[in-house]
Amino acid sequence: MNHFFREKLKEKGLKVTPQRLAIYEAVMKSKNHPSAENVIEFVKKNHPNISVGTVYKVLDSLVENDLLKKVKTEKDLMRYDAVLSNHHHLYCSETERIEDYEDEKLNQLINEYFKKNKIKNFKIEDIKLQITGKFNINIK
Repeated sequence: MNHFFREKLKEKGLKVTPQRLAIYEAVMKSKNHPSAENVIEFVKKNHPNISVGTVYKVLDSLVENDLLKKVKTEKDLMRYDAVLSNHHHLYCSETERIEDYEDEKLNQLINEYFKKNKIKNFKIEDIKLQITGKFNINIK
């Protein structure tokens, strides 16, 4: 993980710093798309000298350089995602849990639809679905 991230930083012309590594690790290890506050909590445990301001600046920098993605919840809370491959999200309106959802057939349907049904005066760059509902282990 660190080797991949180090290479990506270099490709973007960014220095490999302990702060960037620690913050990226925090997002990667949190499987539930952490908020900035979650990242701060994680980082402070192992790197108490990294300031809150640094965490926010690094998160913004990683998003600007396409090394992380922002995911907005229904309650307008920003969360972070280290998975850059094309995927969608399942969002639990009850617990605010977010899980990645991959479905190649769905991607094809969406892409084919918008190839045929262009939006006037708008160039689509990316499409991400957020499917809102409630996780229930009893539903099959």
